[in-house]
Amino acid sequence: MALLDHKITALIPALNEEDSIGLVITDLPDCVDQIIVCDNGSSDNTAQVAQDAGAQVVMQCERGYGSACLKAVEAVDEDCDILLYIDGDYSDFPEEAIKLLQPIAEDTADFVVGSRMITRDSHNALPPASVFGNWLTSQLIYLIWGVRFTDIGPFRAIRFSSYKSIDMKDRNFGWTTEMQVKAVKQGLRCQEVPVSYRARKVGQSKVSGTISGSIRAGVKFLWIILREAVK
Repeated sequence: MALLDHKITALIPALNEEDSIGLVITDLPDCVDQIIVCDNGSSDNTAQVAQDAGAQVVMQCERGYGSACLKAVEAVDEDCDILLYIDGDYSDFPEEAIKLLQPIAEDTADFVVGSRMITRDSHNALPPASVFGNWLTSQLIYLIWGVRFTDIGPFRAIRFSSYKSIDMKDRNFGWTTEMQVKAVKQGLRCQEVPVSYRARKVGQSKVSGTISGSIRAGVKFLWIILREAVK
């Protein structure tokens, strides 16, 4: 199997996810060689639970999704081939990671996004603000660059060498949008696969769980698209 010939690192940004982070780690498929959790300033036992579950833990006190992702990648082994991103809240199904990794391992894609918008059950599990924000952002990417996505979700995989080439910078809400736009502009082979999604049962989303968070995220998505469009 092609996956066994590649070194895969899972990166999990986490903030106050002590009740779910262990489930995410233990449900990742055996083909994942390295698991790095970036504790983004948790006030609970997220870091200890992650470590007990077998993950390597790094700390990033500067709050922000992108900030946590940037810190986590600093700990990735240099011989890594593929990066896998997944949130720590157990809304995604970690065992489905193989669906994202396989196209890269088989050299038919450089970047794969897990779309929650394709299947009805996953789509319906998303908050309305997320559905609209993902639709609008995806439509703008298509209109400007001609590449069609249906989701800007956090469950994704990218070839490590491709990640290095796109020079990620965003330190908060815009991380996923920035990655997709830069992947398109760099000419990476982009692909989407349908993934399952369950409504969050533990805690509250840091973005879509509040009106203010949804607004801030939406503004950041639009700003990144505008910025990259005029470069």
